Amino acid sequence: MIAKIGGGKSTAGLIRYLYDTRKAKDHTDPHLVASWDGFAPDPGRADVFDATKKLLVADLDLHVKQAERLSRAPERHVWHCSIRAAETDRHLSDEEWGDIARRVVAATGIAPDGDPDGCRWVAVRHASDHIHIAATKVRADLRTARHWNDYLTADRELAAIEKEYGLHQVVRGDRTAAKRPTRAEQEKAKRAGQARTARERLRTTVRTAMAAAASTEEFIGLLQHTDGVLVDVKHFPSGDVRGYAVALDGDTNGKQEPIWYSGSELSPDLSLPKIRKRLDATEQQPGPRRTNPWHQATAATERIPHHLDRSDDAAAQAHLAAFGEALDALPLIAPQDVRLQLREAAEAFERATRSRVQAEHQHARALRGAVRAMVREPAPRDGAVLAMFLDAAILVVIAAARWHQLRQHDQQVAAARQTLLHLQAAYEQTAAAPIAVLAQCRPPQQVVERHILLIRQAVPKHADQVLEDPAFDALAAVLTVAEKAGHDPKQLLQQAADQRALDDAHRPARVLTWRVERLSARSAQSDRARAAQGLSAARRPSAPVQGTPAASAPAPAGRPPNGSARRR
Repeated sequence: MIAKIGGGKSTAGLIRYLYDTRKAKDHTDPHLVASWDGFAPDPGRADVFDATKKLLVADLDLHVKQAERLSRAPERHVWHCSIRAAETDRHLSDEEWGDIARRVVAATGIAPDGDPDGCRWVAVRHASDHIHIAATKVRADLRTARHWNDYLTADRELAAIEKEYGLHQVVRGDRTAAKRPTRAEQEKAKRAGQARTARERLRTTVRTAMAAAASTEEFIGLLQHTDGVLVDVKHFPSGDVRGYAVALDGDTNGKQEPIWYSGSELSPDLSLPKIRKRLDATEQQPGPRRTNPWHQATAATERIPHHLDRSDDAAAQAHLAAFGEALDALPLIAPQDVRLQLREAAEAFERATRSRVQAEHQHARALRGAVRAMVREPAPRDGAVLAMFLDAAILVVIAAARWHQLRQHDQQVAAARQTLLHLQAAYEQTAAAPIAVLAQCRPPQQVVERHILLIRQAVPKHADQVLEDPAFDALAAVLTVAEKAGHDPKQLLQQAADQRALDDAHRPARVLTWRVERLSARSAQSDRARAAQGLSAARRPSAPVQGTPAASAPAPAGRPPNGSARRR
């Protein structure tokens, strides 16, 4: 159920509208379902309509007229609340709607339970799926009703009503969502042949610029060099930047002036002070880079689920915000054929980057810095590094949905689930080609058998699922290449498995393939370093793990342990 609350100056005007069946064609059989005392006159059920309507208005306005004599009546004394059921809800009776109305006026402070001096109100039903509550805000003791935050209290009561009545439970927000386009903005976009309003298009543009910028100056510069976007930079007397506003070229008002939107009007987190705070919490990348920034961003992304599992909500929220910036940046550098899915994923996840939890952005410095460096790299050609990043991103979105759900952030959960659909589609399209290329390099069967043993030792819980995954040949290929480069395949598998549990992975062989490929991109340890590491491990006392076989040496090649069938 959804409530809309407004006000006005004329009780007669509101009652006239509620009972009108001539101009309002969708009004059928208007009648009362409840009132302040249960005895209010009902024009819809009276023989003399006009006289009864005047009588109802007079009864509602009784305390208002008394307060006016004492100059204590509020100018806007009318309180109007419409309550609409979902299309899928069952038909509610008049008695049920009456009960709902009584609970809402009590919850909002219009007519609290047990208060004989509550305001006068009526609930009118003129359609099957909604009612209107009309009230006057002057109490019987001639005080004005205390109904602050009435929308929130009404919404909270409606949530309880939905559960008790078995109705559709609306996904509710926490007042951190970006402002929705107005009806006028939507109609204007439709007339212009645009799928999105100017507000929505500018929000995407600003978020993309913020994701790519490393400083406030660069952020402003990127906006100013964006085609079709006008930028108005506000300055303090000292010359420092105070704020900004943006407009679409050609989007004008009746005076042919550009329609400007400040950052905060686009989204709560796009004001200049909040953007500056995030940009200041960006890890500066060193001059000559030794590590591929895509690998850096992927590694930082893979660690996000770990941060979400901890008890530090401020840090978790910071990582989700930085991850949202990474998604905003991807359409700039991804291949053309997946940009639409990635842009839709970024726009969907935008809602999941904010909640009532205040983010401490310094916790996500590494990811934010890696994303900035990634944007400045040439676009990937083979799709492997993009697939690697998207594979990690999918697990982050699953973890984000779980994190928000535990905190009852309903809108954010829905946004994360919508994001997942777009990311999975982009990933499947991106990963197919590089996985196929790797699978063509499947090593000889003897080498494959040895890798099977290592997989069963490194990820025993998921081993069968890995071996049955069509991407297993690609995993075997990257393990072989890594071994030839001097890496220890067993150690790589163990590191890949330790980075994040594979419980959320739909295709674990693919996950391991990308992790092993990224880890093997690092320089392999020298023989001397490996020997020193082994000597250090040998000097440390170790206790046998309870429940594991005493013999830790691998079984002979070609014979998987525990008599498991070999994968051919």
